[in-house]
Amino acid sequence: MNRNKTLQLANAGMIAALYVVLTWIANLLGLASGAIQVRLSEALTILPVFTVAAVPGLTVGCVLANLLTGCAAWDVVFGSLATLIGAVGTRLLKDKPLLAWIPPVVSNAAIVPIILIKVYGVPDAWWYLVLTVGAGEIIACGILGLLLWRSLKNIPQIRNMK
Repeated sequence: MNRNKTLQLANAGMIAALYVVLTWIANLLGLASGAIQVRLSEALTILPVFTVAAVPGLTVGCVLANLLTGCAAWDVVFGSLATLIGAVGTRLLKDKPLLAWIPPVVSNAAIVPIILIKVYGVPDAWWYLVLTVGAGEIIACGILGLLLWRSLKNIPQIRNMK
């Protein structure tokens, strides 16, 4: 394995680990439940702007976080798929970082309400859940994610990642 692939694998692993830890913190603080759920880990969905390694890192991190926090099997699968779709969308918008936070918001706002209704039997209307999940994602991805991007964009080692 060449040095670049090893570095990307290490970066993906660190991003996955950060995702899991931030999800645990959000759960402990009660931020990941309620009408508007804010997973702090979703702020990391801006990282595909900097490196392609963030796409598998976020996806694996979401799978592990969902497994470790006791999510239902369908939630693990489709919640992680929503994260993957969002991460790929963010990567595609890497040259437009001020818009790159939008794909994770859209993918989660579209998919998570279906999971909540079908898997967990949440009685609320789909459109209501789209609004509440979307609001939490806007806070996590839009506000916190853009703050993270702004903090990282001028660090040469991060800016020059592939």
